Amino acid sequence: MSQQPVLVTGAAGFIGFALARRLLEGGRAVVGIDSVNDYYDPALKEARLAVLRQFGHFTFHKLDLADRKPVEALFRDGDFGPVVHLAAQAGVRYSQQNPHAYVDANLVGFLNVLEGCRHRNTAHLVFASSSSVYGANTRLPFSVHDNVDHPISLYAATKKANELMAHAYSHLYGLPATGLRFFTVYGPWGRPDMAMFVFAQAIAQDQPIKLFNYGHMRRDFTYIDDVVQAVDRLIDKAPVKTKLDPDGELDPASSAAPWRIYNIGNNRSVEISRVVELLEHEFGRKARAELVPMQPGDVPETCADIDDLMRDVGFRPATSIEDGVRHFAVWYRDYHRR
Repeated sequence: MSQQPVLVTGAAGFIGFALARRLLEGGRAVVGIDSVNDYYDPALKEARLAVLRQFGHFTFHKLDLADRKPVEALFRDGDFGPVVHLAAQAGVRYSQQNPHAYVDANLVGFLNVLEGCRHRNTAHLVFASSSSVYGANTRLPFSVHDNVDHPISLYAATKKANELMAHAYSHLYGLPATGLRFFTVYGPWGRPDMAMFVFAQAIAQDQPIKLFNYGHMRRDFTYIDDVVQAVDRLIDKAPVKTKLDPDGELDPASSAAPWRIYNIGNNRSVEISRVVELLEHEFGRKARAELVPMQPGDVPETCADIDDLMRDVGFRPATSIEDGVRHFAVWYRDYHRR
C-alpha cells in the first residue's frame, strides 16, 4: 500500500470526517480541506475537526473549492498523493431553494479539483456521487450498469455531471477516477439535515416529524463504518485503461478510460417507519408522526446492487439497521450532553 498522505476534501463533513479518522487511526497521513460553511450547524463540523486535530499526522486547510486560486496553490504546493473528493453541497430538497450553491460547490468546485489533479498527475481521484442519480429509474436494486439519464433534482443532476466530467478528464488526460454512489449514509456524527438525525431530535424533544409518502418511503440505509471501509479499500485500487470490444455496448459503469463507478450501499431496503420504531425504542418515547405526500425530487425506494464492489474489493456491509440505529442513538445522547 502506498503511504503517501491522502487529500480528503470535505474533511469536516460526515463521510469526510469518518474516512479521515479511519485513515489516521491506521497510521496514514491526511490533508483535510473544508470551507466549514453554515449549511448546517458549523459547531458540529468544528467538533469533528477537533477529533481529527488530535492526530499529529493531520493537516487542515480551510478553503472554498470554488475559489480557484487557493485550490491551484494547494495542488501545486501540497504534500499528498491520492485525492478523495467528498466536499459538496448536499441535500435534494435544499437544491430547490438555493440552486446556485450547487453549481458553485458541485460543478465549479469539482472542476477546480479535476484541474488540480490533472496538472499534478494525481495517481487516483476518488469522488462522491450519489444514489440520487438513479432519478426516475424504477428497477430495483439500482445497478451501476443501468442508464441514469433521468435525474429528478438539481442535486442529482450535478452529481451525474460530476461523473461525466471525471470521465472526460480520464479520457483526455489519463486521470484515474472512481465515482462512488452513496446510499443514505447514517451513523454517529451524522448530518443534522438527514432523516436519522431529524427523527432522533424530534423524538427526543417531543416534536412532530413528517413521514413522506405517508410513511411508505424505503431507503437503503448504509452505516458509516461500512461506507468508509469500502472507500479506504478503493483508494489504492486505481482503475486502468482497457480495450473495449468494438462490437460490444458501452457500459455506464466502466470505460476504456481509467474510470469506474460503484454503488456504496447496504443492499437492503428498509421502510422509514421501521427506523422511527427503532428510534422510539432507543429514546423511550413515541414519535409524533405526521403522514404527508411525497416531496418533489424524492423517490419512493432505493436499494443498491453492490455486486461489483463485493467482487473488486471484497466489500461486505456488516452493520444491521438495528445495531446502526443503536450506535447512532448512543452517540446522539452523548454529543448533546456535551
